[in-house]
Amino acid sequence: MSDSVEQPADLHRVRASYDRVADNYVAMGIGDLSPAPWLRAALGAFAEDVRALGPVLDVGCGPGTVTAHLAELGVDVSGVDLSPRMIAYARRLHPGLRFVVASATELDLAEASLGGVLGWWSLFNLPRHVLPDVLTSFARALRPGGQLLLGMHVGDGDVERTEVYGEPVTWTTHLWQPRQLAALLARAGLQPVAELRLPPPAAEPSALALPGQVVLAARRPG
Repeated sequence: MSDSVEQPADLHRVRASYDRVADNYVAMGIGDLSPAPWLRAALGAFAEDVRALGPVLDVGCGPGTVTAHLAELGVDVSGVDLSPRMIAYARRLHPGLRFVVASATELDLAEASLGGVLGWWSLFNLPRHVLPDVLTSFARALRPGGQLLLGMHVGDGDVERTEVYGEPVTWTTHLWQPRQLAALLARAGLQPVAELRLPPPAAEPSALALPGQVVLAARRPG
């Protein structure tokens, strides 16, 4: 674990919850990009900007759906996820890619080692006081010109989840306003590239009744 990032107190409960929902998550096709042209467009722009800058890390990759999409776009990408069961699915479904079990708070990322970092609706479980340090660690790991692409639920406050994808869970969904996330990215030393606001994913069975979603891209200067 990085010396500068605190490990969340609920990390083990969150890991167990994602292990529990992994089978249904995959069976239900959660994260499928085929009905989401605007999300594919954001990923396509990200891939175009970073593919020549070096490797990309998909943090919280789940079963590897978006990791594989980036690979198809010519990106040298690997994935990490808190859940061993999610990683087992990722390795089985995408055997040509690299996947490792790890939390966003446990990564020891070398300075200026990555062309890009992806946090695709995978960081909302991080406590509010932990997320800024995680984003700062991502920013340090980017090469000059490298980008962080962040997808998050929009809203105010926190939501305690007890059931997701038909299974019992114990986790907190921390909601953020786009301006708050933009401020955190700026504090991490990153410059804004793009912001895309979207309605909530109505087709997702466990979707929260939220104002929407946001995708933010930010670049390390240089």
